[in-house]
Amino acid sequence: MQRRNFNQAGAGALAALLLATYQQAYALSLGDLSNQDASRGLKTALEKGALAAVALLGKPDGFLGNPKVRIPLPGYLEDASKLLKNFGQGKRIDELVTAINRAAEAAVPMGKDLLVGAVRAMNVNDAKNILQGGETSVTSFFAEKTRAPLGLKFLPVVTQATEKVGLANKYNEFAGKAAGFGLVRKEDANIQQYVTGRSLDGLYLIIGEEERKIRQDPVGSGSAILQKVFGSMK
Repeated sequence: MQRRNFNQAGAGALAALLLATYQQAYALSLGDLSNQDASRGLKTALEKGALAAVALLGKPDGFLGNPKVRIPLPGYLEDASKLLKNFGQGKRIDELVTAINRAAEAAVPMGKDLLVGAVRAMNVNDAKNILQGGETSVTSFFAEKTRAPLGLKFLPVVTQATEKVGLANKYNEFAGKAAGFGLVRKEDANIQQYVTGRSLDGLYLIIGEEERKIRQDPVGSGSAILQKVFGSMK
């Protein structure tokens, strides 16, 4: 019980620290730093974070080898797959899980230009929302600006990758029936759409993590403007 309380307290303290960091950045933008410097520093951090996330995920085992973003079978099918493995279907299940994660890894690099474009087109209100927001403000920004167009870009890549595995069509047929009984969400009943959505979720998660690393170690990022904006908060 004491350990649980300690972990909860630690998580709360970290969240408070991250929020204070954003608030300090916004205050600095009105004081010692110009609005232009604060905006440039934020944009640089976001762009670096986005590019780092794409590089991390858009390679073999970027999704499959990372438990934070590894894409499982959805809902009831994940539980059903354990039973199927007991009936000698383990290899086919593993092939499908590997295929959907490989599809995500193939799709992510397609999003680099859109992510960078969203950062460079950021307006004053976007910057304020991020600086004054909580620790999910970066994820929210990218999701709002890029989720729809990235989904359109990812879907053909994911479709091509999953079609290489004969189980994809069988998955869609079985999942469609399962969705009719409420065992699988309707949006997860199509493997291509499911993988596309989970690919985007994983991408935004890692972008947020990479951006936090940059804020915590602006000197290590090697950018003068990042050192100026975020380093002054140390």
